[in-house]
Amino acid sequence: MFEGVVQDLIDELGRLPGIGPKSAQRIAFHLVQSDPVDVQRLITAMQEVTRKVRFCEVCGNVSEEERCRICRDPRRDPSILCVVEEPKDVVAIEKTREFRGRYHVLGGAISPIEGIGPDDLRIKELVGRLSSDEVTEVIIATDPNLEGEATATYLARWLKPMGVRITRLASGLPVGGDLEYADELTLGRAFEGRRLLDV
Repeated sequence: MFEGVVQDLIDELGRLPGIGPKSAQRIAFHLVQSDPVDVQRLITAMQEVTRKVRFCEVCGNVSEEERCRICRDPRRDPSILCVVEEPKDVVAIEKTREFRGRYHVLGGAISPIEGIGPDDLRIKELVGRLSSDEVTEVIIATDPNLEGEATATYLARWLKPMGVRITRLASGLPVGGDLEYADELTLGRAFEGRRLLDV
């Protein structure tokens, strides 16, 4: 343990997601040894993000304006809605350059262990967006884990009576992977999602 402000910094950094005690300590000592100008730039960036960034009033993605860049883009297809857990998922899908529709960010996934239920997510807002006849397909792109699967199942049951086409992202084996290292769920999904080979 260190004393004073160094330990306070390590403790605060350790509260960030994905940062364990050793990483927090490394980052803290990097900051202590950094040029004060570089540290000030970091401080300014963190203050700016807390002051300027908000959540899009339509989809829930991060934005500096009332509506995010994607919701403002008239070239996006409003009839296809991709439902994701977090804004970082929007970034991941956008990197593929394959999806040209719009998004809906739930703000998490159903997780009884963490005390997160359907009412804690942006499901009512999703249903509100589907009340117009504009949306014809909802792609559920929640994580392929226990919480994501529970959320996907809940959404599918909730949205089915609304008459929209409900699809789920395919999941299966990663490119470059070996069958022997695949878990049963992944391998099972790969069999379910198999497609015809045109040769």
